[in-house]
Amino acid sequence: MFASASARPTSALPASAAEAAEAAGWVQRNWETWAATGLRIVLIVAIAMVLRTVVRRMITRLIQRMNRTVTAVEDSALGGLLVNAERRRQRSAAIGSVLRSMASFVILGTAGLMVLGALDINLAPLLASAGVAGVAVGFGARNLVTDFLSGVFMIIEDQYGMGDTVDAGVASGEVVEVGLRVTKLRGDSGEIWYVRNGEVKRIGNLSQGWAVAGVDVRVPYEADLDRVREVIAGVGDALSKAEPFSEQLWGPVEILGLSEVTLDASVLRVAAKTMPGKALGVERELRWRIKRELDAAGIRMQAPLPGEEPADDAAAGVAAPSALANPASPQSAAASPLTPVAPQGGRR
Repeated sequence: MFASASARPTSALPASAAEAAEAAGWVQRNWETWAATGLRIVLIVAIAMVLRTVVRRMITRLIQRMNRTVTAVEDSALGGLLVNAERRRQRSAAIGSVLRSMASFVILGTAGLMVLGALDINLAPLLASAGVAGVAVGFGARNLVTDFLSGVFMIIEDQYGMGDTVDAGVASGEVVEVGLRVTKLRGDSGEIWYVRNGEVKRIGNLSQGWAVAGVDVRVPYEADLDRVREVIAGVGDALSKAEPFSEQLWGPVEILGLSEVTLDASVLRVAAKTMPGKALGVERELRWRIKRELDAAGIRMQAPLPGEEPADDAAAGVAAPSALANPASPQSAAASPLTPVAPQGGRR
């Protein structure tokens, strides 16, 4: 009995030793592969992090150089006319943010795929699943994607920026902030409009290039037009030499001629090329000075008569007569219900 009990541990020891030897041999055969794979993963991650840091710093330095250039131009004599510093800084910051995000996504995504490949993981099902998920997200969030892509191209193409006066169709006003998804506009009454970039189908920028200030001068029909032209020309010369209009005017004040002649008045068109966004102020000052000088010259300005306004058509809101309104018309007879026929009596 005691002999059989002592034989069991001796028989179990060789089995345990065999298993340990087999495990040690398996580890010895695979440790080089593990070490090589681990070193490859560490090397991939290290290179990805270093590359990401270098690329982000390069983008940051590029944006800083753009800002320094903007500051240098702003300090020059024409800086206030040619560059809106805050607009340029905002645009450069947005472009830098997009570039840094894209660089991080590409570098880290590539590094992740390389790590999975080093672990001998089949990437085909993963890529297929990612493609299906991307299509699903694209259909579900297509408005968000459209807004983002539209914002990126608006910023890159410099269609408008902070401080510009734009007409976006759905809203108009001064641009307060340009984002990748939403653009903020301040209306004429002070309201803030949040316009999604994907909803902007066309946009008119009133702050790029130059603007035109136009004023219509209405004088009586019997007024001396040569004298009126002389007075307006003097007003234009004085305005071009006065501050701050001497900087706002980018061309002489021109009298384009008669734009309208009626039985009681003549209308002269006056125009001048101005800085972007300054046309309204120049128009107001032109009206003020022209009115004052014409009064001093004894020339009365003619107001439009009330009879010249187009009268409202009283019949515009009246519908056309219908043929069904006449009970004798064929249309009315066809639409009226049929009269039931009384049954005739049978034979006896």
